[in-house]
Amino acid sequence: MQDTPVTIAPAAPEELEAIRALVDAAYRPYVPRMGLLPGPMRDDYAAHLAAGRLLVLRAAGQVAGLLVLIDAPGHLLLDNVAVAGEAQGRGYGRRLMDHAEAEALRRGYDRIRLYTHVSMVENIAIYARRGYEETHRAEVNGLHRIYMEKRLR
Repeated sequence: MQDTPVTIAPAAPEELEAIRALVDAAYRPYVPRMGLLPGPMRDDYAAHLAAGRLLVLRAAGQVAGLLVLIDAPGHLLLDNVAVAGEAQGRGYGRRLMDHAEAEALRRGYDRIRLYTHVSMVENIAIYARRGYEETHRAEVNGLHRIYMEKRLR
């Protein structure tokens, strides 16, 4: 699988079912820990697609990861990053994060922001290692979130 062609590009409407399945598989393990559905499992991916905010990582032509990027005042919001379970361990998460940060710069932002649930400690550690710093915490729709930011310049 080392030579598998990998691309990151806008999602296509026919990929919505695969995208929803990927999100469900990626976030379902957190449900018992959180006691409720994580935010990404509540999202409207057809709306993200229609708005041009949904990108997919394709490996050998199959959806193996995704990004939801939202333009916001003064920054790019990395609203979601997920990798299919069977595709984990191949560096796809790093590629997606690198792409999001490069896209923020391409769009003229000097910072990128994200948020995650406080119980997703593994993700928080990954983001911190990448240079993201906590800015604040808040509760949104019953979800206890940690907000993080990375300055890109």
